[in-house]
Amino acid sequence: MKKNMSQKDKLIRVVVSFLIAMLYYYNIISGYFGIAMMLLAIVLLLTSFFRFCPFYKVIGKDTNIEKE
Repeated sequence: MKKNMSQKDKLIRVVVSFLIAMLYYYNIISGYFGIAMMLLAIVLLLTSFFRFCPFYKVIGKDTNIEKE
């Protein structure tokens, strides 16, 4: 798996995941919408951990500056 995500993308995804988790924790978002948002947060965290986004691969986008 070739990295296709920049550090900036990674940071944005981690921050958004954290914000979603805090909104869910403080019960600002709840129910099915809250569960869906938490699943999105998990996906964002996983893609940032591996620095690989399958959607970027499909559309041919590559924001990684540091080439391997």
